[in-house]
Amino acid sequence: MTRYRPGLTLLALLAALAIPAGCQRSEKNEPLKVSGKVFIFNYRLASATYVLTLARNGPLPDESFAETRYEDPRGGPPLVTRTKIFPFWEKIALESPPVHCVVKNRPYVISIRIVDAKDRSIQTIETSLTSTLDQTILPARPLVVGPIYTPNPDVFKADGSQDFSPETDCPAPAAKT
Repeated sequence: MTRYRPGLTLLALLAALAIPAGCQRSEKNEPLKVSGKVFIFNYRLASATYVLTLARNGPLPDESFAETRYEDPRGGPPLVTRTKIFPFWEKIALESPPVHCVVKNRPYVISIRIVDAKDRSIQTIETSLTSTLDQTILPARPLVVGPIYTPNPDVFKADGSQDFSPETDCPAPAAKT
């Protein structure tokens, strides 16, 4: 026969109530969370970009910014952007400048720092993005030029030939250890 223990029941009830309260506190410290990330390959422009989506998870100051550092697949210093976050945005889209030399199945580091108008840090998000495609699927030069999508004469030659060759000046991928 099981004996009723009011102290044990009260302790279990308090523990169950503390778990959701703990989750709420951590969400307030993380007003944004990554809800999507992908490389976009635009074959018409022969470019690739990182695209991340952040979902609002809590309040932010009215004047906030996302400073994003994207690992440059070609090497060298990270590519840095600063995006204003408007108070009415529930989703925030972050896009890098065009990148080159993306390698399939290699993780690229992304660091996001959310700051207020006085550049005080509110949140830091560290993540990575791995492409399922290699940039060799893109031509080395844009297929179109100008505002009305005129065929690029460097790709579509006057003699009727076409040059869709991929970029060739990328560094060799690092060997896996």
